[in-house]
Amino acid sequence: MDSDLRSIQQARDLATAAREAMRSFQFTEQAAVDRICKAMVDAAMREAGRLGQLAHDETGFGYPNHKKLKNEFAAAGVWESIKDTPTCGVLRRDEAKKVVEIGAPVGVIVALSPSTNPTSTAIFKILIGVKARNAVIVAPHPSANTCTNEAVRVMAAAGEAAGMPKGLVSCMDELSIAGTNELMNHHATSLILATGGPGMVTAAHSVGKPAIGVGPGNVPAYVDRTADIATAARMIVESKSFDCSTICATEQCVIADAPIADQLRSAMKAMGAHWLTPEEADKLGSQMFRPNGMLNGSYAGRTPQQVGKLAGISVPDSARILVADLAGVGPKFPLSREKLTPVLGFMVADGWHAGCEKAVELLKFGGDGHSVVIHSRDEEAILAFGIQKPAFRILVNTWGSLGGVGATTGIKPSMTLAPGGMGGAVISDNVSVEHVLNIKRIAYHLHDAPAVAQAWKGGPSAASAFSAPGHLPQRSSDAEMIERVVHLVLKEMGR
Repeated sequence: MDSDLRSIQQARDLATAAREAMRSFQFTEQAAVDRICKAMVDAAMREAGRLGQLAHDETGFGYPNHKKLKNEFAAAGVWESIKDTPTCGVLRRDEAKKVVEIGAPVGVIVALSPSTNPTSTAIFKILIGVKARNAVIVAPHPSANTCTNEAVRVMAAAGEAAGMPKGLVSCMDELSIAGTNELMNHHATSLILATGGPGMVTAAHSVGKPAIGVGPGNVPAYVDRTADIATAARMIVESKSFDCSTICATEQCVIADAPIADQLRSAMKAMGAHWLTPEEADKLGSQMFRPNGMLNGSYAGRTPQQVGKLAGISVPDSARILVADLAGVGPKFPLSREKLTPVLGFMVADGWHAGCEKAVELLKFGGDGHSVVIHSRDEEAILAFGIQKPAFRILVNTWGSLGGVGATTGIKPSMTLAPGGMGGAVISDNVSVEHVLNIKRIAYHLHDAPAVAQAWKGGPSAASAFSAPGHLPQRSSDAEMIERVVHLVLKEMGR
């Protein structure tokens, strides 16, 4: 059988098996679901280092130790944020509105995984999916097939040993465009969770299924004159160098407030930032990006020294990142684009109003809706950035990379960062379990029907028709009755 036909057949087989497994899992009680998830987390933590090394060896991206940290974050960090979230049975009871909310799975989730964060993204998507009692089929990036499959195998084996039905978590290994399209379009597929490049995300949004996707993150980092300059310099260099800038929330261009620009430049150099000459920057920009503006994949996720070697530029061994001064933003300035490699732009603006305008230029050029970083002690400037910037993550005095995913900030830990409607996504959140959980609502009679009818006609009761107090029935057996129904359903299924 030809490879594309094998891939199509595998997609069909996995989707069908996943749906059957999900149906047998959909009424599982919370304690059992959490036990299965915890077993998968423990397995991912044990294997985090090995999986990180596999990801580095297969893709050539980043640093093994940094990939290990991302795997640990995707397992333990994400689990800590969702472990107490109820997803099974009765979730909430609103006494005033007489509504009972019940958790339900979405169904079969197709989880498209990128080459930049292949194992950590797979771990993360499996965890939030199974927590909500969904089936998850991971579709790896072709250049990260082996390491992604191994991460999924580790998770599935641990889950099944703890009682998860076989087939609930699986991974394609017969990869082709035709096979991935078959998987996304299959009648058993309920939702596509897409993390990766723009072509793949566009494809996910085009198949006619519900899809949650990401967008590019051309993240500006504004350093205000009120900032702690030494701390800002350290964080920017550390964040940009982390795993060779393969997290989409990583800083892409620094905008330095004019009075502190030279001080910031010196502090960054002391932390390992190597400044390119204008000639070197032009040479690198012309080679790093193709005529259509797409990043040349050979530069992605490489060390500064590897980038220098590819471009024919001398880079010292001490360099942690490469920095290029930029005269503007746009196609004529290729290094003002998103760079999934440790190359950073640097611009100067006088005052936060001017810095604000430069940040908007960068976001509109290639990062609408994603993230922006600000280093400042001026709460007015910080609030202005939050209000005015076309970005849904405004990260204050922190790393862009680990701040955006929720490792160094209080936002939801996630490996999939949605850019909202302005960035082409249906949500603006850090994707987590609530986005792959459906909710049923039992709604009791609340408003008096004649009064409501009068309201439609604009009668005298219009003002009060929808304000009548209501209470859920006070029978103490309500919750017990719902649980008995669930047990009856399970009994009918032979479980």
